[in-house]
Amino acid sequence: MTKKVLVLAEIREGNLRNVSLEALAAARRVTQDGEVIAAVFGSKAEEQATILGQYGADTVYVVGNPNLDQYTPTAYVQAFNELIQETNPDVIFVGHTAVGKDLAPRVAARLGVGLISDATDLSEENGEIIFTRPIYAGKAFQKKKSISEKVFATIRPNNIPVLEADTERVAKVVSHNVDIKDLRSVIKEVVKKATSGVDLTEAKIIVSGGRGVKSADGFKVLQELADVLGAGVGASRGACDASYCDYSMQIGQTGKVVTPDLYIACGISGAIQHLAGMSNSKFIVAINKDPEAPIFKVADYGIVGDLFEVVPLLKEEFTKVLSEAIVG
Repeated sequence: MTKKVLVLAEIREGNLRNVSLEALAAARRVTQDGEVIAAVFGSKAEEQATILGQYGADTVYVVGNPNLDQYTPTAYVQAFNELIQETNPDVIFVGHTAVGKDLAPRVAARLGVGLISDATDLSEENGEIIFTRPIYAGKAFQKKKSISEKVFATIRPNNIPVLEADTERVAKVVSHNVDIKDLRSVIKEVVKKATSGVDLTEAKIIVSGGRGVKSADGFKVLQELADVLGAGVGASRGACDASYCDYSMQIGQTGKVVTPDLYIACGISGAIQHLAGMSNSKFIVAINKDPEAPIFKVADYGIVGDLFEVVPLLKEEFTKVLSEAIVG
């Protein structure tokens, strides 16, 4: 069945977020001879049009309004809603990010359509799109379909493989002006806390610490391993509550939900609240002194030992292996 799919592409620090490319891959799954449209906002939007075309977009709508450089609900809702009216898509995909989780319900309410959130997979059956999404903190999955005229869904990062880039593929670029009215707030400056620079929700590898790290200095050991692997550093709520690290690093039911290829849990007992945020990782390695720790029940590989002895050894071995790979 022919479908027109609209994907909102997010820019973060001048670059496209990987989940936007995953959403394009999802769009291509549900279109046969239909059209995939990407929408990108902000003064640097036009710079991303070539990449969006290479990864699956047929048409790219560029809205270069500087009021869209940073996310504000009023501006983004107006701009995205206007583009939906302009393009009239059958399907709308947005990343299940901080922006997507705030924007999608607002726009869905304006359109009067249902919203399927946090989809981890999708398929087409008898001309309908069937979404898979987690429930009960990731302990079960449900299949859902939309009964609205327009299908609207948010896509969880790190679940749908990105299409291979076709460097010869060129999308049609359409510059679109949106008159942003009645702005209730304007972001003048964004002040960030120092981080490893890797977005946890999109990280392929995460090194995470719990109360077993014992102190803020203990996280330096994890950061050293993460630097070798190009990984992000996360934490359990227990580590955050103990002031070992900032809450921006928290992974779990009340923190970030992550799905990396490799999750290395260091000194984390495995409370159900933490497992809710990382149990869908492809491979889990647990390091804990307690052989009865619940984390071992979900881990693919377990190491019973002191993380302050094991992690430096892992760092040493990974450094050696990666160095040999580069030389080879």
